[in-house]
Amino acid sequence: MTLLSIDELKTLVDNSQTPCVSLYIPMQKLGAEIRQNPIRFKNVIREAQERLEAIGMRSTEAINFLQPAMELDQNDFWEHQDQGLAIFISPEIFWHYCLPIESPELVVVGNKFHLKPLLHLINSDRQFYLLTLSQQDVRFFEGDYYDIREVEVENMPKNVEEVLLMQDNSEKGVQHRIATSRGGTANPFQHPGQFHGEGSPEQDRPQAGILQFCYAVDQALHDKLRDKQAPLIVAGVEYLHPLYQQANTYPHLLEEGITGNHEVTNLEELHHQAWPIVSPLAQQKQQEEIALYEQLAGENVAQASGDIKEIVPAAYYQKVDTLFVSLGQQVWGKFDPDTMTVDLHPEPQPDDEDMLDFAAVHTFLNGGHVYTVEPEEMPNNQLVAAIFRY
Repeated sequence: MTLLSIDELKTLVDNSQTPCVSLYIPMQKLGAEIRQNPIRFKNVIREAQERLEAIGMRSTEAINFLQPAMELDQNDFWEHQDQGLAIFISPEIFWHYCLPIESPELVVVGNKFHLKPLLHLINSDRQFYLLTLSQQDVRFFEGDYYDIREVEVENMPKNVEEVLLMQDNSEKGVQHRIATSRGGTANPFQHPGQFHGEGSPEQDRPQAGILQFCYAVDQALHDKLRDKQAPLIVAGVEYLHPLYQQANTYPHLLEEGITGNHEVTNLEELHHQAWPIVSPLAQQKQQEEIALYEQLAGENVAQASGDIKEIVPAAYYQKVDTLFVSLGQQVWGKFDPDTMTVDLHPEPQPDDEDMLDFAAVHTFLNGGHVYTVEPEEMPNNQLVAAIFRY
């Protein structure tokens, strides 16, 4: 399957059928160690079966429950792996994802799916948009730290000829009347400044025509990017950059772009050129938020907390604006929304959830910002830290 989408994340969170089995397995892509992939897989399946039996499921029932996952164990499946594998199983759900990150081996059986390791992949602060622009072709992409994907945009012009033809057709009657009254031919694109047509060496196009093309592209993106905040990068030959900057209305267009003809550039190369432009912005934003948390925590105000028992109910009731949560760590327990209480346990008990996972997922779905952070980068060396909305 493709990488997890936000809608799929919501489906997993809202799943009410139990039990829920979440499996995370590190994978090898190359070399002799690739033979370890099916061995790790079988070990994880065996552990999941034992966990299901521990909560009262008979052995045959547990095997049948896990059967869809066990059927993945085929040679062609292991030949198409990335750095990690995530599998989710419930009575009505069986989804699996190849992950572009290595996840520690983990088996969780409970009333909810364990999703925190995936939030790193859909964190909005690591997302960006990329527009490849030429007179002959326009393509739009969504990207993040791991990859880049082409996205269809409604009403996006295919090329400059399409825009000029539509413009000519719409103004044909007006031009004819002007030509008749003045005894000549009126062309609204006859302005100084000529640019060489990329796909037609014999043809030069006026600057105003190409600018009109840029306006049409920006107009198509307007609804697509409404209320978005991820940065937008333009990739194209050098003279197109200032023209698109002039036409652009998206407030998060970056001044720095990618120069060159990208009609034939592959996606991996585009991502390789785009991410170094975006990554400093993502890192800067995270450091600013960490600094703000440390300031608020130092002032001992009620707007910041590192107490999981305070953070969990706040996340559930949409009160967390920004959450930092440590990767690869779990805090097991239960949350009662009626009493607003959190009970923690040193070892997972039946029906326990990882409270870090609970806080992260609910913050994310309630519109907060979630930073999944390596333990050594956590503010004040805590497992979790939150900035509240109020």
